[in-house]
Amino acid sequence: MTQPVSPPRDSITDKVPQDRPSAWRGLLARTDVRTLSLLGVLAALILIGGITKPDEFLDTRNLQLVLTQASVIGVVTVGMTFVIVSGGIDLSVGAIVALASVWATTVATQEYGFAGILFTAVVVGVGCGLVNGVLIAYGAMVPFIATLAMLASARGLALQITDGKTQIVTVPSVLDLGERDAYVLGIPPLVLVFAVVTVIGWLVLNRTTFGRRTVAVGGNPEAARLAGIDVRRQRLYLYLLSGLCCGIAAFLLIVLSGSGQNTNGNLYELDAIAAAIIGGTLLTGGRGTITGSVLGVLIFTTITNIFALNNLQSDVQQIAKGAIIVAAVLVQRRTASTT
Repeated sequence: MTQPVSPPRDSITDKVPQDRPSAWRGLLARTDVRTLSLLGVLAALILIGGITKPDEFLDTRNLQLVLTQASVIGVVTVGMTFVIVSGGIDLSVGAIVALASVWATTVATQEYGFAGILFTAVVVGVGCGLVNGVLIAYGAMVPFIATLAMLASARGLALQITDGKTQIVTVPSVLDLGERDAYVLGIPPLVLVFAVVTVIGWLVLNRTTFGRRTVAVGGNPEAARLAGIDVRRQRLYLYLLSGLCCGIAAFLLIVLSGSGQNTNGNLYELDAIAAAIIGGTLLTGGRGTITGSVLGVLIFTTITNIFALNNLQSDVQQIAKGAIIVAAVLVQRRTASTT
């Protein structure tokens, strides 16, 4: 009588339970390790700052300053992350911040007080985002060209409104937000706004249909269209979101500086894109994290602060930022080729 032959130990049945742990390890390697690496870089920068200028860098007021400065560009970066995840780009964010800040600080606007300044800044930001979105989604313009045109137009209009002059804010309720008396448990109000925007951005990207559609559009627009997603409308919403973030950032900048200038937001587009990239957002779209982008903002802001405290020239700072961006892109390409 023929004895039944037992299946070999390396059969598919035996491999299934063994492959699952390795799959989980691979998933953790692509997510947690990236975040932990950014936290490690930030910790190293804090250590460097503490060693080089311990009394100044670790001072509570300096740490509050770092977080406050990170808040403005951080809000812009949250919106930029959504746009890049969708496969787009927005070169006009800095110019939109400038236009929103000067429009919100005109004498006519300040007559309406706190609400007038906040409302104007947000409306101008959303309006510019609407123009970008319509040109890109329904006008079939390349995002690079459309937002580059907005960059030039918004900067020019901001210069025309101010005539090259600084517009001083005279509304006490706006200026009071930048004073230490307005801090909540030692945390500046601007940082609290940044935290709220970050949490909402994370929830929207990771826990909503809107976030899943954004990733789908960035990963494969044609597949997203065949799946029933209105790609054009989704892109319009994303540039509206970017404009909204710029409007909020413009208001925060008004509170921080107490004025509106046509030079506000200079190179914000580069800082926001760089922060998103080193945070793990792919320029080709389809992947990105709000957490990584925020850590990228904190890393760049900390670098700027350390350089300022050590009286190092700004050109060396820009070289350091450029090197970090190149390293981040190389790591992304290596990660993409091994996954």
